[in-house]
Amino acid sequence: MLPASHTIMDGKVHIYRRGNTRFWQCAVYLGGRNHRSTTRQENLVLATEFARDWYMDRYADERLRQRGVRLPTAEQQQSGPRLAEPVTPEVGPKPAVSGPTFKDGADGFLAEYLVITHGERNAEYVAQKERHVRRYLLPFFGADRPIEEINAGLVQDYRVFRLNAPEEDADETRSRGRKKAKPKRPARSTLHSEIVTLRQILKFANRKLWIDAIPDLSAPYKKSGKISHRAWFAPDEYKRLYKATGARAKNPLNERWRHECEQFHDWVLFMANTGLRPDEASNLQYRDVKIVRDVATDQRILEIEVCGKRGVGYCKSMPGAVLPFERLVRRNRPSPNEIIFGAVQRELLNAILAELDLKADRNGNPRTAYSLRHTYISFRLLEGADIYQLAKNCRTSVEMIEKHYAIHLKDMLDASAINVRRPKPRKEPSAKNARANA
Repeated sequence: MLPASHTIMDGKVHIYRRGNTRFWQCAVYLGGRNHRSTTRQENLVLATEFARDWYMDRYADERLRQRGVRLPTAEQQQSGPRLAEPVTPEVGPKPAVSGPTFKDGADGFLAEYLVITHGERNAEYVAQKERHVRRYLLPFFGADRPIEEINAGLVQDYRVFRLNAPEEDADETRSRGRKKAKPKRPARSTLHSEIVTLRQILKFANRKLWIDAIPDLSAPYKKSGKISHRAWFAPDEYKRLYKATGARAKNPLNERWRHECEQFHDWVLFMANTGLRPDEASNLQYRDVKIVRDVATDQRILEIEVCGKRGVGYCKSMPGAVLPFERLVRRNRPSPNEIIFGAVQRELLNAILAELDLKADRNGNPRTAYSLRHTYISFRLLEGADIYQLAKNCRTSVEMIEKHYAIHLKDMLDASAINVRRPKPRKEPSAKNARANA
């Protein structure tokens, strides 16, 4: 039976269930008071996902409050979307807003995007757009700013603002018993995603004829990004990883964590032998996986129906994924539509990588759950797999594999084709040597 209390986010968020309800609750202490909410979920995995997003919303609101941003009241939240508006100094009469505002464009885009992409895009990707608007774009550009005032210079100011992330509040870090945090710069892909959302808002305004043209949103000074290989586990590093997770599954630090450690060990083996993306594995249900005997190789493999960022696709695993899946079935005795793994156990993954000193590769690139997918692709290339078939099996393109994976695999280079030498022309014998040889 599952315990009635859990913690996530390094112990900051508590997930618990009272005896008089079937739903899981969540709670966190922020800003000098406790915040509580019901997850409206009976499944612990779904409740954990809700609690993590709920905590990030509460944390973002608290950070905005500390910066002097006025948050909407409960009545305003019920009447419309919860959006924070920056506080402007009351100096003289407030100028009248002429034309549609940035908030009008953001609200119109979100309403249109939700309807147009329903059932065609990943639900998490769609929800990400709303988070970009609420957490970053609206607080910076302002709800009352006319949308026609958004220009290339203002967008560049936004980039500078995001890359100069302020340090975490000292009182807040002290209350959590941690040292003062260093400024955390957003990743290049994160900032790019926010600019994409801003461009889509401006395109919506352009279609409505609110603006004459879309400003130049390209990043100056950096016209092309550096192409680097993805962080992966070399064969000896991967061996150390799965041996460590196996040892943790047999002897967990706390007996209450045995089930989670066993699930995590099978998750590592499953991911490294299938090449699934973390979000694809999180959505995977037992009915999506079948154990079959492959005719070509005469080996037992998994046939997986994958639902992820590219829609529905198919994957054929390595034989090494069969045994972990059978253990999962025996251990959990699931129904066909039950989720296999759920959310990624990032805390446990980071703890084990830190213990093994494998958190970063030799170039300093951090290893994450995605690194197991990169490991699968790299291993298949090392074994000489056909790159076109590998791209189909991983639901990606040949170009992506050649750009980010094959570039750093020395076994992909054919020395016999590289070290070619042109034969030297044979010298004709002189007349004197010809008479001597005769």
